Amino acid sequence: MKSPLFTPSTIAGHAVSHRVVMAPMTRARSSQPGDVPTALNARYYAQRASAALIITEASQISPQGKGYSFTPGIYSPAQVAGWRLVTDAVHAEGGKIFVQLWHVGRMSHPDFHHGELPVAPSAVPFQGQIWKVNPSTGLGEMVDSPTPRALSRREIQAIVEDFRTAARNAMEAGFDGVEIHGANGYLVDQFLRTTSNTRTDEYGGTRQNRLRFLRDVVNAVADEVGADRTALRLAPFLTARGMACPDILPTMLEAADFLQAAGIAYLHLVEADWDDAPQFTEAFRQEIRGRFRRPIIVAGHYDLEKANWVLAHGYADFVAFGRPFIANPDLPRRLAENIPLASFDGASLFGGDERGYIDYQRAG
Repeated sequence: MKSPLFTPSTIAGHAVSHRVVMAPMTRARSSQPGDVPTALNARYYAQRASAALIITEASQISPQGKGYSFTPGIYSPAQVAGWRLVTDAVHAEGGKIFVQLWHVGRMSHPDFHHGELPVAPSAVPFQGQIWKVNPSTGLGEMVDSPTPRALSRREIQAIVEDFRTAARNAMEAGFDGVEIHGANGYLVDQFLRTTSNTRTDEYGGTRQNRLRFLRDVVNAVADEVGADRTALRLAPFLTARGMACPDILPTMLEAADFLQAAGIAYLHLVEADWDDAPQFTEAFRQEIRGRFRRPIIVAGHYDLEKANWVLAHGYADFVAFGRPFIANPDLPRRLAENIPLASFDGASLFGGDERGYIDYQRAG
């Protein structure tokens, strides 16, 4: 019997021969100043073009949306030109690629914002750290994020338009579509949860109000580039970063109803991938599949056995692999032929040069 992971399918209108997706992974290797993608990034992604779909590292939609050192943006002409190098290289290898659109919200630091506080739905203290290069040592380190300031209604609408503009820029850069980052405690996720959103206006309080920002962003992006080129990533069981909301699962199920009606390209569900993290329950898989019948991608500590299980049960249509794709640029082939996987160098995960980035070898 053929492995479900290696059966043909279609995603975002593209026929694919297997269901191995490259997950978005921050690698912090854009050129400075300006957070501009380069030929080095193009080579990295092109090496991995055998994925059914590549989802790029998260890319900030505006200077305000930045929260980590050396991450790329998609708001300036130079960034768009840099991303064009990437998409051209991936397409030349026969691959398909979506860019992940990112606003970190409160997961940031004043050093990225001329000393100003990061923004969020509400000015709520929380425990969260971001990766930032120390200007004194030139080395990256994890630093605490401060209590953010609350966004005004006018600022919220401006951010929605920033998402729209970033999606337009993505089309100019040659991407096949965009994935809105609504997971992992970043801005869209912050609006969804009662622990990070204590607003009393139309963007807070009730479930529908907390979903308003997500709906506004998805509608703006889909209006700009088409629903078939619009996708969204969510993290239902996230509890870290002050995100342990008691109402999050019903909220995300209502989001799934909206996303199904909107006709987006796919829904990407990220599962917690650290030790002792909350488990992604089978009951929730069944519930969200019942509401969202378009393609679902899942990600988080998947191996071949678990990937085949989730596909065979119909809970997902594609499986995204993160760190295994770093050290194994030919990951789909290795999984298909049961070739042992190489290990990646954790010390080179964030920042640096070609070492631990483009020097991993394909199987012989």
